[in-house]
Parts: sequence; structure tokens; C-alpha cells
Amino acid sequence: MCQFYDPQVAEACREDDAEEVKDKQKANFCDYFKPSSGAFDAQGAAAADKAKSELDALFGDAPAAGDTGNDPAAEDDPLAAARKLFDES
Repeated sequence: MCQFYDPQVAEACREDDAEEVKDKQKANFCDYFKPSSGAFDAQGAAAADKAKSELDALFGDAPAAGDTGNDPAAEDDPLAAARKLFDES
């Protein structure tokens, strides 16, 4: 993460001369990019991993929202079968 990144300012950048990145999914370049020293918080990441594992232990693998897994009509629906087959979650 850049030291100038700030989601609370216009264009999420505190550097006035930086050009706005319109498509954040594609590769981009900024002359003002400087890595932030606090971009990765190992202690925070460890706490998040611990919390996630505790939730997984408590709830297990929950079905996706709206997917009960027991819908007999979905077996006859090719679109539902394809979605279930290619579900990446």
C-alpha cells in the first residue's frame, strides 16, 4: 500500500499531482508511489486468521447465501447445476 493512499480523500490519494487510477483491476503506474511501512501488520493478520479459524470451528462450512443445497428443483435446472459445478467459493 502506498503511503499517500487515503480512502477518505478525493481519488483516494493525498498526493495532489498524482493522476487518478480509473481501472484498478489492470496494471498501473504512479510516479509518486512509496510503500507504506505499516502496510502489512503481521500481528493483525495473525489475529484475523485466529478469528477466522474460530468461526470455522464454530459454524463449519456454511452454504453460500441463498444456497440451501437441498433444492430438488435445482437438480432439474441446468443453469443451477452449472453454477453449482463451477462455484469457486
